[in-house]
Amino acid sequence: MLSARNIRVAFAVLLLIAANLLWAGQGVAIKILAVNDNPLAIALLPLYSITIVGLGLLVLRRGVMQKFRAAWRFHREFFLAGICGQLMAQIGMTLGVSWSTASNGAILSLLIPIFGALIAVWLLGERLSSLRVSSLSLGLAGVFILSPLHNMSITRNGRHELLGDLLITAGCIGSAFYNVYSKRLLNYFSGIETLFFSYLPASVVSLPVLFFVEPHCLGRLGHLTLTQWGAFGYLAVFFYGLAMVFFLTALETVDVITASASLYFMPIAGVALAFCILKERLAPRTMTGSAIVLFATGMLFFFDTSDQTKVLRDEGFVNN
Repeated sequence: MLSARNIRVAFAVLLLIAANLLWAGQGVAIKILAVNDNPLAIALLPLYSITIVGLGLLVLRRGVMQKFRAAWRFHREFFLAGICGQLMAQIGMTLGVSWSTASNGAILSLLIPIFGALIAVWLLGERLSSLRVSSLSLGLAGVFILSPLHNMSITRNGRHELLGDLLITAGCIGSAFYNVYSKRLLNYFSGIETLFFSYLPASVVSLPVLFFVEPHCLGRLGHLTLTQWGAFGYLAVFFYGLAMVFFLTALETVDVITASASLYFMPIAGVALAFCILKERLAPRTMTGSAIVLFATGMLFFFDTSDQTKVLRDEGFVNN
């Protein structure tokens, strides 16, 4: 009979898999929208849309004013999570992919578990055990087997693409920081509340910048095609919304290092979607890489017996 802990872990695994499935299409959506819109608008307008939706959901719940007062007591933490985390992640990734390639974005985003593990050890005091190091290394090896690096050209638009890759890497650092820092806030707020109160400062700070750089960005929305509106809706509702709620909910059960390792599922999600929707054939290399990634992440989820690290203080989030 399954213990309560195993049931919670299994549910967290399902949420993380669902989140990675929803995240897998970001690069494609950015490329679809980049035809008609500025990369900064692509990053920020969907963020503003889901922030407004989040505000509506919070208003419908009881005790909304108490939640806002509680969030104000943590305004510094939400500001850091929103600006240094989400804003840096989305602007870096969106600008980077628009200047580089979706493939580069997908591959470089797999640095997030590595950055996340290092930041979690620093900020949360999570233990970087030999099992976790082995799982992260094995998962990374499986990803390199999956990745099309050997087919990528390094000569086309070399400097422009290199700058894009550097921006993607900066976005990965921001994403890893947000994942770790949100773990602290989840001790006081739900996943939806943590998401909204971190999106709010990111939106407020970036809104004047967007309209200064791209004053006609709202007018361009009227020229989007149906496919582009679908990509916009996907980024707002599924990428910024549901996927992040799933990830933060899972983060209440598992450590950041373990949750970050689930991001290795993202290329497998892309492979699975290509097989099911596009009927692409699975090469032996693809199946081998997928099996290694699944084994590495499964090993971490079901054999890592490390207790959740308790290093938070009621005020200030100070480590022991």
